[in-house]
Amino acid sequence: MSEHNGKKTFVTKEIIQEIVKIYPTPFHIYDEKGIRENAKAVQEAFAWNKGFKEYFAVKANPNPALIAILREYGCGCDCSSITELMLSKAMGIEGDDIMFSSNDTPAQEYAYAAKVGAIINLDDITHIDFVEKILGSLPETMSCRYNPGGIFQMSNGIMDNPGDAKYGFTTEQMFKGFRIMKEKGVKNFGIHAFLASNTVTNEYYPMLAKKLFELAVQLKEETGADIRFINLSGGVGIPYQPGQEGNDIRLIGEGVRKVYEEILVPAGMGDVAIYTEMGRFMMGPYGALVTQAIHEKHTHKEYIGVDACAVNLMRPAMYGAYHHITVLGKEDTACEYKYDVTGSLCENNDKFAVDRMLPKIDKGDYLVIHDTGAHGYAMGYNYNGKLKSAELLLKEDGTVELIRRAENPMDYFATLDGFEIHKKIQKEL
Repeated sequence: MSEHNGKKTFVTKEIIQEIVKIYPTPFHIYDEKGIRENAKAVQEAFAWNKGFKEYFAVKANPNPALIAILREYGCGCDCSSITELMLSKAMGIEGDDIMFSSNDTPAQEYAYAAKVGAIINLDDITHIDFVEKILGSLPETMSCRYNPGGIFQMSNGIMDNPGDAKYGFTTEQMFKGFRIMKEKGVKNFGIHAFLASNTVTNEYYPMLAKKLFELAVQLKEETGADIRFINLSGGVGIPYQPGQEGNDIRLIGEGVRKVYEEILVPAGMGDVAIYTEMGRFMMGPYGALVTQAIHEKHTHKEYIGVDACAVNLMRPAMYGAYHHITVLGKEDTACEYKYDVTGSLCENNDKFAVDRMLPKIDKGDYLVIHDTGAHGYAMGYNYNGKLKSAELLLKEDGTVELIRRAENPMDYFATLDGFEIHKKIQKEL
């Protein structure tokens, strides 16, 4: 393990030099040891709640090898589409081990969710009738996503703006919806909410829990609904910036426990299960994009061109997200050079870093781009005909396993199968 400007890497230059003999850059690599330690900590943090379950947000990283590791620690899957449901079912994950949280959902996706027995988490009150028409009747267990509107504010300032989000039921619709569903035969109810993204504070979950627990007590009293679980969803973030203090999941779990005992237990709701749907927190810090410097350019600015691009990691190009960069072998070298680190897309926002102070980078150097374990590979695409990279797992014993091969040109042309152009391309390859 090496460190650069307060950010540790779980690979060294020597490890990468061995890996690239078999798997060329760029590639995403994941740290099995870190994933396991974190998953264990999450389970311990909420062990006070008998029904606790973490439903890993598959959208964050849909790799079955990584999901299988989390399964060993009791995690289920939070799915948002039919393909994520299919992936989960293929892994033997069915029934209430799946939470289906989607929005603007096509009919066939609700039908498939019901087929695999997933818990359906409705995003809108109009979907009650929509699902009933598709399935013939509502499942016995249903959940609703809550959006209180307005601004969600914490002690360190404004965190997010639920009132501007497209998701969820209003407060009034929650009461109306629960009454309707109860009349239609739903027996077990759940409440779900996601009010702020990537929070790096131990306050978020306890504050959200307080809001949801108070709502749950009111819903039970006014509608008679039997509320079996409260889903705090995701939103627990990670420290992308060097020197930024990360969340302490055990303190977070203890904070939720205190609110649980203050609000739910006195209301006779001490058997309600707590669910979470973390993606970024579960996987983000335990993945990295490894890329090689292949060009340097000296024009109006100093540029380092690498063999990865926004296809491999979209977040910096999409919304200027910060990802720390370590130059392997130069961890102890002063950061005295200012670079834009760029990819090869025909888009000027294809930059992993802008005006970043780094050690002098030479062609051939390997760069580790940190914290890509969530919303890294998963957000990839094929613009400019670029192909998505391989995914590797650095196992606890130090060996490396290929857990997804790199795309090849025929993958890019696969949907042209049956067209004349496909046959011509096959001949070329």
